[in-house]
Amino acid sequence: MLLEVRDLHVEFHTRDGVAKAVNGVNYSVAEGETLAVLGESGSGKSVTAQAVMGILDMPPGKISSGEILFKDQDLLKLKGEERRKIRGQEMAMIFQDALSSLNPVLSVGEQIGELFTVHRGMSRKDAKAKAVELMDRVRIPAAKERVGQYPHQFSGGMRQRIMIAMALALEPSLIIADEPTTALDVTVQAQVMDLLAELQRELNMGLILITHDLGVVADVADKIAVMYAGRIVETSPVHEIYKAPAHPYTKGLLQSIPRLDQKGQELYAIKGLPPNLLRIPPGCAFNPRCPMAQDVCRTDVPPLAQVSETRQSACHFWKETLDAR
Repeated sequence: MLLEVRDLHVEFHTRDGVAKAVNGVNYSVAEGETLAVLGESGSGKSVTAQAVMGILDMPPGKISSGEILFKDQDLLKLKGEERRKIRGQEMAMIFQDALSSLNPVLSVGEQIGELFTVHRGMSRKDAKAKAVELMDRVRIPAAKERVGQYPHQFSGGMRQRIMIAMALALEPSLIIADEPTTALDVTVQAQVMDLLAELQRELNMGLILITHDLGVVADVADKIAVMYAGRIVETSPVHEIYKAPAHPYTKGLLQSIPRLDQKGQELYAIKGLPPNLLRIPPGCAFNPRCPMAQDVCRTDVPPLAQVSETRQSACHFWKETLDAR
């Protein structure tokens, strides 16, 4: 297995108390596999990814327990310099807001080339040539002429391609893409996702795709992990979860996707708001918003039960949820 996250807990110490952002997350990614991590804002998707990458702000963040095994090596036991060597060379991250992630006073060629000068000891001339090669690879037109341009001179879709080029520069084994298509229109979203899938097949990378949009991952993911209030509430192969969700939260997310056959109808929305992580409700955290909630849901935390050989659901009534499809 390329990456295994085991019972990961992350908390943030604030003036108002301890926010429990990640509460016992477990997931794994193999070489060439795509895992989509889904959930609303505040569910713990990005915090888990930051912990994996080693870029979590500490303090106020703190990894209170768990393991992050990358190629059978626990990253949490490595010293800072050892961790930095893995970051960039072995694993890389694509952030959701390319404009704020790129340096506005350096050309895109300098920013891509820096990876080669720092990690590979290349000359600036050779690094620039590699930058042009990568820009061509992610299909930026006239790369040789545009390598000296600055981030503001590119469109949103092209800036996202530059971020992908930087992530791919050292050919890592694992890429984490944190909502890489959020600010893009639908056509450009599809182009970026197709590009990521093609490059992943070419390099046989593991890919973790973080998103709140189930529509984006349908054609690219192999398996899905759904997060709510810092916990994984359902895991499944991608096509099975679309056919029959085994958790009411997943069902709500699926129902909120716009559909062509429901034109003119009101779009479904999950009632209420995600919980305050300083005061997560007892029992199942989803119970205040769940249409199927009963007394047991308000007192007992549901375990991640084995629905089938390949599926799990953290719901006391997962059988009823499957039957209700």
